[in-house]
Amino acid sequence: MKIYGRITIVIISFGLLLLDKLYHGDDFFRFHTLFFLAMAVVVGWQYDRLSFYMKKTKESEDSYRRLVESLPEAVIIHRNYQVLYVNEAAVKMMRAENKQQLIGQNIFKCIDPEYINRVKERIRLAEQERKPLTVMEYKMKRLDGDSFFFEVSSLAITYGGKDCHLSLGKDITNRKKETDRLLQKSEKLALLGQMAAGIAHEIRNPLTSIKGFIQLFKAETDKKEYYDVVLSELDRINSIVSEFLLLAKPTAAVFREGNLVQILHDVVTLINTQSAMNNVRITTAVGPNIPPIICEENQLKQVFINLLKNSIEAMPNGGNIYISVQKSQPEEVFIKIVDEGVGIPEERMKTIGEPFYTTKEKGTGLGLMTCFKIIEGHNGKLIFSSEVGVGTTIIIHLPGMTRTHLKKDIDE
Repeated sequence: MKIYGRITIVIISFGLLLLDKLYHGDDFFRFHTLFFLAMAVVVGWQYDRLSFYMKKTKESEDSYRRLVESLPEAVIIHRNYQVLYVNEAAVKMMRAENKQQLIGQNIFKCIDPEYINRVKERIRLAEQERKPLTVMEYKMKRLDGDSFFFEVSSLAITYGGKDCHLSLGKDITNRKKETDRLLQKSEKLALLGQMAAGIAHEIRNPLTSIKGFIQLFKAETDKKEYYDVVLSELDRINSIVSEFLLLAKPTAAVFREGNLVQILHDVVTLINTQSAMNNVRITTAVGPNIPPIICEENQLKQVFINLLKNSIEAMPNGGNIYISVQKSQPEEVFIKIVDEGVGIPEERMKTIGEPFYTTKEKGTGLGLMTCFKIIEGHNGKLIFSSEVGVGTTIIIHLPGMTRTHLKKDIDE
C-alpha cells in the first residue's frame, strides 16, 4: 500500500503551521500543533487505505467484466424488465449490431407472448429464493424476427447498487431440433417394429403355402412363364417380409474380431458376377496398417452387398465403383464407396435411411434403413453425399480394435 496520501497531508500541515508561526509568532511545537500533525498522519493513512481498496475493487470489477465478456453464454442483466447490460455473446445471439441496440429495451419485446407469464413468475421466484434457479427453456425472437429457443438460468443480484436480475443461457435451437428429429425417428422405428412383427406373422405362413401350390401347378401346365412371374413376385414379397423381421426382432449377433479387408474382398468376389453383367468395374484400394475390428461379419457383409448393389443399379449404362479402406485415426477405419451413377436428388438426401423412402421403382427403403441400423450397432457412422448426374459417395466409419481390446482377447 502506497503512502503518498500521508506524506502529502503531512507536508501540507507543516506548511500551514509555518504560515501560522510567521503571521502570529506562536511557538512552533505546542500541544495543538503535535495533535494536528498526528491527526494529519491518521487522515493520510486512512486516505491511502481507501485509495488502495478502491483500486483493488476497480481491478476486481474489471476482471469480472472481462470474464463475463469472454463467456460463450449470453449474459443479460435487467431491472424492472429493462435491459441494463448484455455481453458480446448476447449481442451475437440476438443478431444486434452493438450493445446499444439492446440496452434499455423491454425484455418482453424479445420473448414469445406464450412465455411472458412464465418469465414473470421466474423473476418473482428469483427475488424470493435469492439463489440460482434451475434452467428453463423460453422461445424468443431475434432482432431480425427469427425465432429461437433460449435455455436460461436466473439469479437475483445487485448491479450498480440496485436489485437486478441476471439471466445466463444459450441458444439451443439446433440441439432441440436434433433431439426432436431423434425422437421422431425413434417413434417411427418403434411403430415400424410393431407393424413389421404383425405383417410378418400374417403374411409369411400363407405365403409359404401359396408358393408350394403354385410350384405344383407349374409342373402340370404348359404356360410356365405365367408361374415364373408369380413366383418371382412371391420371392420379392418374401424378401420384404425378411427385412421387416430383421427390423422387428434383431438377431442375437455375436461380435468377434474380424478382418475388414477380407470381409470386403469376399463381398466384392461375390458381387463381381452381377457387376460384370451390368458392365460395372469395381476397383479396391487398401491403405497400410488397417487394424482389426470387432464386428458381426455377416451383418457387415449384408451392408456392403446392399450398398454395392445400389451403386450397380444406379449405373444402368455401366461405369466404375471405387472402394478404398483407410485408417483415419489411430484406432478408427473408414471405407469409402464412390460410384458414377445417376446420383440422388438433394430433396431425397434428407430421407435416406427412413422406411419407404427410396429412389427405386420397386424399392421399399428398408434396405438402407437396415444398413444404418447395423452400422449404428457397430458404433459406427454411415454418411452419404451425392450429386445428380455425377454419382454418390458413401463413407462408413468403424472403430478399430484398440490395444486394450487386443490384450483383453489374448488374456481371455
